[in-house]
Amino acid sequence: MADYDDFARAQLPRLLRYATMLTGDREQAADLVQDVLVKMYRHWSRISGTDHPERYVLRMVTNGYLSWRHSWSARVITSGDLPDRARADDFASDHAAREDMWQRLARLPKRQRAVVVLRYYEQLPDSEIAGLLGCAQATVRAHAHKALASLRNGLAIDLMAEARETG
Repeated sequence: MADYDDFARAQLPRLLRYATMLTGDREQAADLVQDVLVKMYRHWSRISGTDHPERYVLRMVTNGYLSWRHSWSARVITSGDLPDRARADDFASDHAAREDMWQRLARLPKRQRAVVVLRYYEQLPDSEIAGLLGCAQATVRAHAHKALASLRNGLAIDLMAEARETG
């Protein structure tokens, strides 16, 4: 099983980063990847025989995220108190913007979030995303369109509320 150990060690950082992007939480990502590594160990002879075992395992993480029994939507998303306005040189504004995006991503349905992460974080083409998710390319594009519309809509509502407060 040295082959399994080498593969798991080489892929672990990428899988943890990917799972963190999906779940929005490092601990949940670690649990998800651990579940996948256990399944991968049990089926290593079949997985190692595929043309692209790294893609197979990435699909396992994606499927695990989409079907995990824990209620992802019920988890608490915390954020600190943010200042009303950030100074132009305030590095905290970058952190606040990232935290805001994490929260917006967390509110997306699982498949839409998976498509966004696979497309923009993993930089996969729609054809590969469709293969990973087991759906048509048109479905991938529809999920991406809806996800981006939701993210934009949330930003537009926040900007209108901010304009009302300052106006």
